[in-house]
Amino acid sequence: MRFGRRLAAVVVLLLAACRVPACLAAPQSMVAAAHPLAVEAGLEMLRRGGSAVDAAIAVQMVLGVVEPQASGIGGGGFLLHYDKATQAIAVYDGRETAPAGANPAMFLDRDGKPLGYRDAVASGISVGVPGVLAMLELAHKEHGKLPWSALFEPAIAAARDGFAVPPRLAAWLFRMPGLRDEPAIRALYFNTDGSPKQAGDRIANPDLAETMRLIADGGAGAFYQGAIAAEMVDRVRNHARPGTLSLADLAGYHAIKREPVCGPYRLWIVCGMPPPSSGGIAILQVLELLDPFQIWRDAPNSLRPVHLIAEASRLAFADRDRYVADPAFVNVPTAGLLSPAYLAQRRWLMSTDRSMGPIGPGVPPGYVERGTSHMSIVDRWGNAVAFTTTIEAPFGAQIMMRGFLLNNELTDFSPQPEADGRKVANRVEPGKRPRSSMSPTLVLDRDRRLVLAVGSAGGSRIIGDALHTVIGVLDWDLPIAAALAQPRVNNRNGATELEAGTPLAGLAGGLRALGHQVQVRVHEGGLAGIRRVGDGWEGSADPRRDGVARGE
Repeated sequence: MRFGRRLAAVVVLLLAACRVPACLAAPQSMVAAAHPLAVEAGLEMLRRGGSAVDAAIAVQMVLGVVEPQASGIGGGGFLLHYDKATQAIAVYDGRETAPAGANPAMFLDRDGKPLGYRDAVASGISVGVPGVLAMLELAHKEHGKLPWSALFEPAIAAARDGFAVPPRLAAWLFRMPGLRDEPAIRALYFNTDGSPKQAGDRIANPDLAETMRLIADGGAGAFYQGAIAAEMVDRVRNHARPGTLSLADLAGYHAIKREPVCGPYRLWIVCGMPPPSSGGIAILQVLELLDPFQIWRDAPNSLRPVHLIAEASRLAFADRDRYVADPAFVNVPTAGLLSPAYLAQRRWLMSTDRSMGPIGPGVPPGYVERGTSHMSIVDRWGNAVAFTTTIEAPFGAQIMMRGFLLNNELTDFSPQPEADGRKVANRVEPGKRPRSSMSPTLVLDRDRRLVLAVGSAGGSRIIGDALHTVIGVLDWDLPIAAALAQPRVNNRNGATELEAGTPLAGLAGGLRALGHQVQVRVHEGGLAGIRRVGDGWEGSADPRRDGVARGE
């Protein structure tokens, strides 16, 4: 009976996932991303003999044109690269940094209370030093095959010649009429009567085409120094709520290479992003916490595994909020947080028949007191990229210049510099990188062959979505489309969130009986993934969004 339930659940998920053009299997190379034009740009680079990194750069540039609310050259990102020849994983950190003029109290009002959401986000104070171009240039120098300038050609053409407004961009324009207050945004994305552009309307962005041409010809330096940098500083410092971004901040930015965080899970090795991302640690913690419960024996998304995933996620988020921040500023006890002995101790708090409710952090060994998009790409040589990129909130800081939007990443810092008489790890400090939930993830088998590349958009829910996909593929052997289409469960050490309009919402009563506070809510998703199938690949993008997967 249990096998029959599992098989039926897999069939339902697969049929739901493959109703859209996001489901595709291909033998050699694959690109999965949030928009068809971006996917086509990546494939074009692969056809020309480009690498996975080359394709990722082309995809990012086109996303900045057609999905401007989610990512672009004014933001940052994290990139994992798998080299098939060496079986090594390289990690590239392009997270934004706080300007030298930032201070721990910058997001507090005169009464010492956190600023309201719009006051904090739509402002100059929220803008961090963008990092994505410096990061991509570094990755290209190490893994690129095509000329840097060639990678911008599809994006320049799309910005110059125009593109059809995708449904998701149209939906955000409708939901955020206040965007009209920014003249450049109004001129580009709204009609003369103030109404937003509709899905299918054509938009051209010649200013962005020219900006990208300058960067294509001059490299990332054309962005961090010169006229673009000067205008960026001017816009931030002369905003109604001005920030402190300076030319020195931009000129001094550098991307960082880091070591991945990796851990075993059953038959596989799961690797993710280290701090300042919290995603890699959290996903590995949850998998280790779940391992003895053998959820692979349960039907996908039945009551028992959903309860256990929520409880393990609760524990991981408690540790995330207490300990994870920029490792250049705080002592992140990564090894301790991933220690099997520590997690075995934390596992004692979990029960199969009762929720623990909101929980505090543990004390790991080694601790000493002191708008987003994702793409997954595999090239013809078997090298892979998992790259999550963002400007944070939809439309970032709502400041547009030269055709692109500036990020509001500094709102990812904690607005309160202290709590319970202790400095908050993720407090604002000059030059610091805010904590992130971006979770680009690579899974290898025990022979270190690539099995899965996945990641997601979605703020702090990224962690749960990436985790749920890993579990779907590894524990329940779901095809990638089915794993990405699964109804979502998230717990961020509070309510257990179930995706509305899905069979998972039917578990609300059972979870409440176990002591969960439950919220049934719409889930926007944003996953993109590629999974090995035999000697080839299958890819998919989240059916909740505009993305697709294509391969050759």
